[in-house]
Amino acid sequence: MTFPTPSPADWKALAEKALKDRPLESLVHIDADQLIVRPLYAGATGVETVRAPRPSDADGRAWDLRTLVEGDDPEAVNAAALDDLRGGAASILLRGEVLSDSEPLGRALDGVALELAAVALDAGLDGPDAANALAVAAKGSPRARLRFHMDPISAFAETGESPRGMAEHLDLAANTAARHAGAYPEATLFMASGRVVHEAGGSIAQELAFVAASVVEMVRAADRAGLSAEQALKGTVLGVSVDQEYFDSLAKVRALRLVWRSICQAFGLDLPAIIEARSSRRMLSARDPWPNLLRLTAAGFAGAVGGADALVLDGFTRVEGRSDAFARRQARNTQLVLMEEASLGRVDDPASGSWYLDHRTRDLAEAAWAEFQIIEAEGGLLEALRGHLIQPRVARARAVLEKALADGGKHMVGVTKFVDPDPRPASAEPAPAPVLQGGGDACVPLTPMRLAAPFEAKEAGQ
Repeated sequence: MTFPTPSPADWKALAEKALKDRPLESLVHIDADQLIVRPLYAGATGVETVRAPRPSDADGRAWDLRTLVEGDDPEAVNAAALDDLRGGAASILLRGEVLSDSEPLGRALDGVALELAAVALDAGLDGPDAANALAVAAKGSPRARLRFHMDPISAFAETGESPRGMAEHLDLAANTAARHAGAYPEATLFMASGRVVHEAGGSIAQELAFVAASVVEMVRAADRAGLSAEQALKGTVLGVSVDQEYFDSLAKVRALRLVWRSICQAFGLDLPAIIEARSSRRMLSARDPWPNLLRLTAAGFAGAVGGADALVLDGFTRVEGRSDAFARRQARNTQLVLMEEASLGRVDDPASGSWYLDHRTRDLAEAAWAEFQIIEAEGGLLEALRGHLIQPRVARARAVLEKALADGGKHMVGVTKFVDPDPRPASAEPAPAPVLQGGGDACVPLTPMRLAAPFEAKEAGQ
């Protein structure tokens, strides 16, 4: 049996009828990057198919299920890490005072087989010290799967200050990487992340451009430390945020692979991208945390379908503090359901062939590359941050987001729509206030924001 194939003209006639008095152009959307999103895509629009798959699976699984463990007490962190690994996580991301020295970090990793479970770090400007501590804790095992994740640029951009000049911080990270690269061939060295832009309200192209500019800064620093461009690029993990806007988020992950290809080609190389996607914190609500479970599920879907190599979901109570055991379990099980029950990883790059998603992926990649070229023309990422050139552009994108929510163009479940008048509380562990480290470089910070915050403040005032 055959079915008729409708043409764009057929769709137009039905759309105009459904819109009644509204013009067809009202279905066209312009995003914060000034990219046009049309209501209908078809082969007639000339969309070129994009292929941006993961290079391989993660030890037989579709992606690396990475869990965030935060803490200052080594024994508590150890118990949480082992619980997550026994519960289905493949790797852990550590944050907190346990990274301050090899002794507490070694206790926190007691019983963790570093040759099987990758350990990643989130230590900000203290990344080189944390990397040294992890290297000691690994006891020289050449098969240890260490993810040093040194990323001084993101920490500087978020806080607006650093204890040393940023060139010195970059050189320190690069020299630390050069020292450990030979002993730990399975390790990755740097994290080039654009999450700081996303969390400050930035657009997708701005976030991806920040990633690309970070990569270039780290390669330059690695060259000064005696590492080749190939060694530096092979040792770099790309960090990106995924949120409840799952089509845009999965297109973002795919677009990042296209941007990476262009960067590698500029160095005369052809290397696979390693992408770690983390769930957005700007999308989380505080007053009623339970709808965050829906948002985190959507973010996990986007990361999985978009082809992230590793995926980290926050606990649903992360706004109120560090995730407790229940919140970590929910974050872990969300990924397990997506992977093992929904089987999202069984199809390689499932978005490929979708006219809309292929078009959106290519648009985002091209817009990101144009923004990256602007940053390079401004003297590179650090000069653009110091010169207050990136921050106003991010602020304009943030204003577009906030206006869409305020005007009703966008909604947040539990915040602007379907608001629970008597939300149930959820527990979280207290998180220490961040300690600023000044005295060196300075810039206007890309301060994290939350989209729900104005509505929650208004609700509290009533």
